[in-house]
Amino acid sequence: MKLLRVIHTIAPQSGGPIEGLKQSSRIMTELGVTVEIASPDCPEAIQAEAQSLPWQVHALGPGRFGSYGYSKKLRTWLSAHVCDYDAVIIHGNWQHHGLATANACIQHNVPYFIFPHGMLDPWFNETYPLKKIKKQLYWSYEYKVLKHAAAVLFTCAEECRLARKSFSPYAVTEQVVGYGTTVPELNREELIRQFQSDTPTWGQKPFLLFMSRIQEKKGLDLLVEAYSELRKSNPNTPALVIAGPEQQPEYADRIRSQFDQSGIHWIGSLSGIDKWKTLAASEALVLPSHQENFGLVVAEALAVGTPTLISNKVNIWNEIQSGNAGLVQDDTLAGTEALLKTWHSLSAEQRSAMSQAALDVFKAHFDISESTKRLVDSIQTHIN
Repeated sequence: MKLLRVIHTIAPQSGGPIEGLKQSSRIMTELGVTVEIASPDCPEAIQAEAQSLPWQVHALGPGRFGSYGYSKKLRTWLSAHVCDYDAVIIHGNWQHHGLATANACIQHNVPYFIFPHGMLDPWFNETYPLKKIKKQLYWSYEYKVLKHAAAVLFTCAEECRLARKSFSPYAVTEQVVGYGTTVPELNREELIRQFQSDTPTWGQKPFLLFMSRIQEKKGLDLLVEAYSELRKSNPNTPALVIAGPEQQPEYADRIRSQFDQSGIHWIGSLSGIDKWKTLAASEALVLPSHQENFGLVVAEALAVGTPTLISNKVNIWNEIQSGNAGLVQDDTLAGTEALLKTWHSLSAEQRSAMSQAALDVFKAHFDISESTKRLVDSIQTHIN
């Protein structure tokens, strides 16, 4: 089977979608699938990243009109080459690459599938009402893209349920295929040992970890405010380490200026083995997001036995809570304070049990090898 995956950008700083694409594509390749990638990226801008990937990348930009990414070159290329593939996967909604790909697939009778990656979550409509008006005007086009897809692929049942509340009319072929990550060969103890040997003084002591893009949606302001208040009453509170690219620099600057930074370490973006070492060494991952269709970093934390303290707007919260792999609260200041205080009150035995539960929940729900096999089987069945 030859598969084309179309995404807005392959830039690693864009977050979870491209990381998930890369991980699942490696497994697809092992299963005998030929994978190629197309995007409206400017070829020069992503040249180094494209050369580092083992799949052929068609950079067909630069995309125009801001985040919409309109590219005539992409549209023309798709029309000429989409027949070269047995099926196509579109990553994301509301952007030109999705519309262009769907139109080409419909024209040439090539089955296509769509990962919304949370872009149909009604949270965006509630939080950005002006953007909702704009999207409502565009819905007649986007609805057809979704309606004619062989399947709209959801990473969990909660994402699927919420998508139904986005816009009307809504009639799609739904399929929950799961999602997840892979883990390095090193075990938890070895990752922690490497981390402590390579890290400054703060890394030798217990710490809580926020690891994600630094933007308003992630609720970092709630976490820093809750942490600073907790530290005032308990100066022995473990450090808070903040890792991730500053996607909204003004938001990050406001947090740094508005709240006491005692005990807080901003360490920038992490990748590769450094990311895994930091996840394994932390007491817990804290992610009080206002919206998270899956939360790849949550699965990554579970994979190395690190409990997760998350909001109930991270769509895999039910698996975390029912599996005792972490704590769940509302995405409010009170909820975030409750996460930190409850974690602080747990005994060493309770935290150890939660760490083992984290590994169990990962194996049961979030091993990307299994979800990718399900996806490949589904696509192959549709083709047959």
